[in-house]
Amino acid sequence: MATLTHHESATAEYLELSPKTRRTFIGIIVAGVVVLAIGLIMAAFYGGGHEAAGAAHGAAHAAGPEAGAGAAHHEGSPVWLKRLLVSLWHNNVFFVGVSAIGTFFVALQYVAYAGWSVVIKRINEAMSAWLLPGLAIFLIVFFVGRHDLFHWTHDGIMDPKSENYDAIIAGKSGFLNMPFYLIRMVVYLGIWWFFTERLRKLSLAEDLNGGTEYFHKSINVAALFLVLYAVTSSMSAWDWVMSVDVHWFSTMFGWYVFASWWVSGIAVTTLTAIYLKQAGYLKFVNANHLHDLGKFMFGFSIFWTYVWFSQFMLIWYANLPEEAVYFNQRLGGFNGAYTWMFFGNLVINFVFPFLVLMRRDAKRQMIMLKIVSIAILIGHWSDFYLMLEPATMKGENGFIIEIGVALIFLGSFLILFTKRLAQASLVPVNHPFLDESVHHTT
Repeated sequence: MATLTHHESATAEYLELSPKTRRTFIGIIVAGVVVLAIGLIMAAFYGGGHEAAGAAHGAAHAAGPEAGAGAAHHEGSPVWLKRLLVSLWHNNVFFVGVSAIGTFFVALQYVAYAGWSVVIKRINEAMSAWLLPGLAIFLIVFFVGRHDLFHWTHDGIMDPKSENYDAIIAGKSGFLNMPFYLIRMVVYLGIWWFFTERLRKLSLAEDLNGGTEYFHKSINVAALFLVLYAVTSSMSAWDWVMSVDVHWFSTMFGWYVFASWWVSGIAVTTLTAIYLKQAGYLKFVNANHLHDLGKFMFGFSIFWTYVWFSQFMLIWYANLPEEAVYFNQRLGGFNGAYTWMFFGNLVINFVFPFLVLMRRDAKRQMIMLKIVSIAILIGHWSDFYLMLEPATMKGENGFIIEIGVALIFLGSFLILFTKRLAQASLVPVNHPFLDESVHHTT
């Protein structure tokens, strides 16, 4: 068997999207618009009536006083509009988090001096394409629908003289106030985007000029990013997800959301590598690289389950009303609207990837990795659904609007992702660890 020389391994290859692929992405968006329109019409004319609100109210009282108080208030927006706003927020949280994982993965490989992942590095660099559009969507949805998403934004909620006054929420006013919240949102996305662009520019400059100077600079940039990301990723989880359940809190929640983002990001990386390989690109990606990505998905599906169980077990065992209300809403609350998803969440995000990827061969087979990756992405999208819907929609949730919005986001993400992927060689031709990656074995 011939051994690849450095010259042979350093051949640049560029992604060229076919018209058929572009039409497929646009078709996903169009399908999403159609499904969304159907969902909005059904919600406006046939769903979201007083029956659903009454059921939610009764079930919430069974879950506890906090849930009952939340369900008793149906805010001013019609149900169809509220579902649309919640779904926009839900999908944006998911896609922004996955995008940031692309930069996190690149930075992690730099500080670990990892060589195996060099041939898939450009996939992770391109994943960050959603960060700036995500910031714009966050700001628009927050200004338009903050009262439907966040109870702490309601008028008078922190004013002792108001009939809407809530002492618990008022105690969090130093952190949960609009100016500081918006500043944090911009800072999170600003930091992630700045370091994304910095690492990208160093990577492209390395392609042009070679040498190890850019590699060592990238390590320093990556190290600083990882420190900042460790803080901002947890805080963003508090802001964008946990503050929806404003009376509830968990000290493990930042880790929980990160675990969901992380394993979803690995699934996106794996799927992209497989599709590019099958399309004739990434000729140096082999079963050993896929094996490592499979191990990541296997291991961090277990890690997500560990965090999930630790959070659930501690709250269940303590059985404090102010903590247990979170799981009461998802386990039997609102006439059992979320119970099947609660258990299905564990099956698709833990049991399925655990059993399928347990064997070594499965982690080296494209078809198995594709199936598991798609299941993980659907499962963790559903995980964020479970985090957000019970606190916002109570028992008036649904799926048609939500799936429509998800398809629109998916098609838009794929367009931006592949556009960024096509802007540079898929192989970082002058990376000092390129040969190690080309000859990687497990």
